[in-house]
Parts: sequence; C-alpha cells; structure tokens
Amino acid sequence: MYAFDYQRPSTVSEAAALLSDGSGAKLLAGGQTLIPTMKQRLASPPLVVDLRDVAEIKGIERTEDRLVIGAMTTHAQVAESSVVAAAISGLCKVAESIGDPHVRNRGTLGGSLANNDPAADYPAAVLALDATVHTNKREIAADDFFQGLFTTALEEDEIITRVSFPIPERFAYAKFPNPASRYAMVGVAVAKGPQGVRVAVTGAGQNGVFRATDMEAALANSFTPDALKGITVDPSLMNSDIHADAAYRAHLVTVMARRAVEAAAA
Repeated sequence: MYAFDYQRPSTVSEAAALLSDGSGAKLLAGGQTLIPTMKQRLASPPLVVDLRDVAEIKGIERTEDRLVIGAMTTHAQVAESSVVAAAISGLCKVAESIGDPHVRNRGTLGGSLANNDPAADYPAAVLALDATVHTNKREIAADDFFQGLFTTALEEDEIITRVSFPIPERFAYAKFPNPASRYAMVGVAVAKGPQGVRVAVTGAGQNGVFRATDMEAALANSFTPDALKGITVDPSLMNSDIHADAAYRAHLVTVMARRAVEAAAA
C-alpha cells in the first residue's frame, strides 16, 4: 500500500464535495475491487471517500410498481430481504449467488454497478429488468448506463444513490460460476414484464454485459426454453481465458439462457 487520505462523510452532498476538485479521489462502497487493486498498486487514489456512514443511500422499499434499493445496501441484505422476495424473488437469488459470505456482507449494489466488472452478477439483472440508476445528479436508464468493460456513464463526481426496478411478471438468473470465487463465467438474466422480454448476459462478452436481442425476439413469441432452440451466439464476441475459451462461453450462454427461462416460467 501507500500513503493516502481517508474521509468518511455522512451525507451524499459531503461525499460529492470531496470528489469535486478533480484530484482523482475514489469512492469506497464495499471495497471488494478498490482495496485489492490498491494493494496491487493498480490504483493509487490520493483520497479514499468511504460511504459506509451515508445512511440516505441504504435500505430497500417497494412503491406501487417499483422496487427501490439503496446503493449502499449489501448483497446479503438484498438476499435476505422479504421485501425483495415479495417483489422480485429472483433478485434475492442473484444476490445470494455472489461470492462468499464475506463478499456478500461487504459488497454493495452500487459498488458493483459503478465498477461494472465484466464478471459481476448485478449488471445482468439491472439490464434485464430495465432498471433505472439514480445518482446525485440524474437518472440513467440501464441501457445507457453500461458502456463497456469497467466503464459506465457515471461522471467523475457522480454518486449512485439508489436503483429502481420495475416489477416484472417473471424474472430469473442462471449462471455458470467459477468454482473458486463463484464469479460469473457466464450469467444470463431473463425478464418478462411491462418492458417486454429482455435477456442480459454477463461474464461472457468482450465488451461486458450485453443484451441478447435474438433471444428476446424468440421469447417474445413463446416464453419457453424451447423457443431458444437453434439460436447460437457468435464466439468472436466472447471472452477467452484459462477458465473457458470463447466457443465454450458462447455455448454456455445458450445453456444458461434456457435454464433462466425455465426457472422464470416455473
């Protein structure tokens, strides 16, 4: 590690003020990515702004037609929430599939989205559910929020405050996890609701999370696993590493999609 300043504000406005000077300060939500990268000297912010005491961006509530989750709500809190279970039960399963107990009790929804790791689980759920990311400045549609590997629409001094999810008719997520860390080697989220049918894939694409529009069109006609027969994924668009090559990931996308549809339709 190295020397850096540390601040723990109690409000969003205080946190935003600490980011406004353009010095390269970084927000600390759950720290599941920032701390390891700092230890490896891959990131060296002069100031770390810890959001753990900002109560206004924590919590879960349901409105008439939306589920709203605060950015600093942990994965464990989402997984164990009766409010989430009643509104979008599949979202509980997304959260409980993340990492291990340590990760789930430290990692947060907002941190996961702001980092936009290509193997993260939440981006697929947020994109498939057509959620809206609320910040201290504006509202950003999921389709506009994710912009490539580790890249989002967030500005340097912008802070995610909450995420609002339309309540779907059906939703499920299926993933092929890395056996050691349980990150998504391939994960597919499928939703059917007011926004139509949406299918989002994480862990596989070279540019991060993406929508599988061919699958969406097929499922719009028949929301069954059999509707996906014959649909293939272009391996040239997939990641390839020591865990799974591009062709295998392309195959897994179709397998996980069928499993997600089966779970959603059950």
